[in-house]
Amino acid sequence: MPITDLKPLFGDDFKQSPLVIAGPCSAENEAQVMDAANELSAAGIKVFRAGVWKPRTKPGGFEGIGTPALEWLAKVKKQTGMLVATEVATERHVHEALHAGVDAIWIGARTAANPFAVQEIANVLATLPEERRDSLTVLVKNPVNPDLELWIGALERIYGSGIRRLGAIHRGFSSYGKHVYRNPPKWRIPIELHRRLPQLPVICDPSHIGGRRELIGSLAQQALDMNFNGLIIESHCNPDNALSDKEQQITPDVLKFIVHTLVVHKTNSSTESLGLLRQHIDRIDTELIELLAKRMRVSRDIGRYKKEHAMPVVQAGRYNDLMQQRVAEAERLDLSAEFMRNILSVIHEESVRQQLEITSENNQQ
Repeated sequence: MPITDLKPLFGDDFKQSPLVIAGPCSAENEAQVMDAANELSAAGIKVFRAGVWKPRTKPGGFEGIGTPALEWLAKVKKQTGMLVATEVATERHVHEALHAGVDAIWIGARTAANPFAVQEIANVLATLPEERRDSLTVLVKNPVNPDLELWIGALERIYGSGIRRLGAIHRGFSSYGKHVYRNPPKWRIPIELHRRLPQLPVICDPSHIGGRRELIGSLAQQALDMNFNGLIIESHCNPDNALSDKEQQITPDVLKFIVHTLVVHKTNSSTESLGLLRQHIDRIDTELIELLAKRMRVSRDIGRYKKEHAMPVVQAGRYNDLMQQRVAEAERLDLSAEFMRNILSVIHEESVRQQLEITSENNQQ
């Protein structure tokens, strides 16, 4: 389903560059919500976010106040003039949030991974009066796992309900083991999303990507450098005492400082030097593709040799030795070790697939 004819998020008259949505991870009590809203409003933030229902990985954690917290969001909207947004995961959530006058809803990473749940939300949105559907902003976070098609599928379901103020939120992807980031960004996935759906606004969530407040500023700048349309950042007046995700929340003062120090790049498609550099990149990419094709032809020859001599396709010892050598060579050329490992891992996987294909062909003969 092509996603076209989209309208500006939050309406034609909304102006904030870059778009920043901010507020606490969870709405904990009325005073906490109002304090955060007042300070963020004073800092120039136009859209206030707060979690009313909080999906937790394990039972026993703080799962949000629920429906009563929607009254606090309505109060924020009335007293500050800010637009308000919250996460929804069920049909009931949608009905109650919209009844409370919420301006924007987002579908979380866990919900986005479940087509049944997304379709349930889409079905509710499709029943709204046209005027309400036309004014509502809906954002879809990437699924917890790096599955671009699942993300696009969730967006298409919401688009199919008649929503045209539609956007995506990149919040990183879950990964096993220890990493610098709570949810590694895997930037190539939102970049590919933008290539596939160029009209779609994409907002970055540096709070969930980083998982630590000291990473938020640099991640926010990286997102703007890659031409993201905005940011959604968790901000709490007393983050160390927050009931959820305290490590990744920043105070409104820190948020104001970060926003004011961000560099927003203006694009100029007529810049001749940029065009020449892009042509250079295109030529290099073509050469890389040709070299990879040559490498895979050699891999197939190796597969034939191994088959003829009854050798196993995968030889772990050689692979580990080559990985260490190639990574060391890459680091000497100022390439990231992690980047090189990822590249070599994908190349090795395809090489093994090619060799197994040769083995399979020979067995069938």
